[in-house]
This record gives sequence, structure tokens and C-alpha cells, in this order.
Amino acid sequence: MTAPNTEASPVVYARVAGVAYLVITFAGVLYGSLVESRLIVSGNHAETAHNIIAHETLFRIGIVAVLLIYVSVVVASWALYLILRTVREGLALLGLLLRLAEAIVGAATVLISFAVLSVLHGEGSSNALGPEQLQSLAGRFIDVRTAGLDVVLIFIGLGATISCYLLFKSRYIPRPLAAWGMFTYLSMLFLALVSILFPNHPLMLETVLYSVGGTFELVLGLWLVFKGVDLEQWGKYA
Repeated sequence: MTAPNTEASPVVYARVAGVAYLVITFAGVLYGSLVESRLIVSGNHAETAHNIIAHETLFRIGIVAVLLIYVSVVVASWALYLILRTVREGLALLGLLLRLAEAIVGAATVLISFAVLSVLHGEGSSNALGPEQLQSLAGRFIDVRTAGLDVVLIFIGLGATISCYLLFKSRYIPRPLAAWGMFTYLSMLFLALVSILFPNHPLMLETVLYSVGGTFELVLGLWLVFKGVDLEQWGKYA
């Protein structure tokens, strides 16, 4: 039996992670620009409910986009773990587990979106409620979903910062890019804490930090797809 080419493995895994990051980026832009910004009206449950019912297909497309994001998170985190375990396996495993927790909580927020549709259609016991009560209940579900995304950000901030630290330490990718990643994901952690502690914070803060994060993940995805990882540095650890 021919021995596997160990030098090819990190390149393959890097490209898998890169493609997953690109999917996360484009699905996130699709969801934010075409779904969330058009359907969800902050502080106005009635208008939000009207938008969702009037554009239910668009809302369901958003659900698919979010599911695609979290599936891609699992794939990217798995591929990065296989690369980074050569640097420090225990820490790489912790990063993977934190990102898996992110995906699990994220999937739970998707279930809340299905609950919103169920309520707005008056299914089950909720059909005893009036239209305004149904809209209010659906709005509360949306609020809970938003809070769940703050929890998702905490797991992103912790898990992805660990991965970027190991990329920085190993020099598998350029150190400035890895440092940018650490800054990006620590800012996500900061944003989550601000959102939990100060729910009425300026929305501009989210816009700026999400833009920085999305740009980083786009650049990282492209780098991993076209450049992979430094095989010379890989050889030192492997």
C-alpha cells in the first residue's frame, strides 16, 4: 500500500476551509442584505410580522441561508482543526468544540424562525389569539432569536480567536492576516458582551464590526483556497 502524501493533506484541508469561509461570507451577505434588512423592523412587531407574511418565501430563503452558514462553520472548523492540531492539539480541539457550540446554538435560532412562521399562520393553540397578539408573540420570538445570536457571537469570538492564534503561532498563513483575524473575532466577543449588557447600543457599532468581520472571512477564504498553508512551516510541526 502506498503511504499517503502528508504534504498534500494540509493544502486540501486549507482549501476545504477556504471554500467554507467563502460560503459563510456570501450566505451572510445574502441574508443580511436581502432578508434581515428588508423584513425585520426593529421595535415594530406589527410591521415585521406583516413583512414576513407578505414575503414568506424570502423569509424561508433566509432560513436556508442561515442553515448553510452553520453547516459551513462546522466544515471550516473541522478542516482547520486537522491543520492546527499539529501546532497544539488540545487548544485546536478547544477551538473546534467552541465552534461546534456556535453551530448548535445557531441551529436553535433557526428553529425559532420556524416558530415565528407557525405563530403567524395561527397554527396549533395560538389560533385562539387575535392578530395583534399573534404579531406580538412572533415579535417576541424574533427578539429571542436576536439574543441567541449574541450567544453565537460569544462562541465565535472564543473559538475563532483560538484558531487564528494557532495560525499566527504556526505561520501557516501570513502573521498579519492571522493577527487581523484575532482582532476581528475578539471584536465579535466584545460586540456580544455589549449587546447583552447594553441592548440599546448604537447600531452603527454592529455595522462596522460585522463589515470588518465579513471582509476578513472573505480574504481568509480566498487565501486558503488559492494559497493554502505554508508547507515549509507545516513540515516543522508535522
